[in-house]
Parts: sequence; structure tokens; C-alpha cells
Amino acid sequence: MDADPVTTNPEHYSVVFENDRVRVLEYIDAAGDKTTPHEHPDSVMITLSDFQRRLHAEGNFRDVDLPAGKAMWLAAQRHAGENIGETPTHVIFVELKDATREKSTSGWLGPAQLAP
Repeated sequence: MDADPVTTNPEHYSVVFENDRVRVLEYIDAAGDKTTPHEHPDSVMITLSDFQRRLHAEGNFRDVDLPAGKAMWLAAQRHAGENIGETPTHVIFVELKDATREKSTSGWLGPAQLAP
């Protein structure tokens, strides 16, 4: 990945586990924090806190309001983000190493949907 979030935003992303199949990242920020553009491969995102974020990509943005305790699919994408809520964001990403690293053609930004 040429825009690895651990490299582009090391104050927010850290590697908590890695092997030849997956890489697990922890993301933590505070209200008002922003990230620079970075890329995610196909991943599973697990929310550990309730949060509100604005995701920016290619001149567009999408606001997401997510509850704690959800696991969601995150298609490969490049974006920047900002915490637009009043609470910290705390998330785990399980990145799939054998998944495509190409940008999603779906045009969807952020997680695909909330799990029931």
C-alpha cells in the first residue's frame, strides 16, 4: 500500500497483530481529530466505541454515525477522515492480505452496512 495508514497517520493507527494472511490495526482518535489521505485493503471493521466521522474521497464526503460493538465489511478504499462527534473513535481493522488492493468500484465510502 503506498498510503499505509500506519505510515501516513501513525498517531492514530498502530499494528496490533500481523502474519502472512492478515494485519490487525487499532485506530484511536479524539473529537475534532483528522487524518490525511490513506488506503485500506478489503477489511473487517469492528467498532469499540460509538462515534461520528466524516470520510472524504475524491471531492466527496460521507458522514457515518456508528455504534460500539458492530462488525462490518469495509471494501478497499482511499479516504481521509475527521471525527465530527463529541466522543473518541476506537476501531479495530482486520485487513485481508490476499484481498484486492484496488479501489472499490462500488463508489461506496466507509463500511458497507451495519450488521444486524
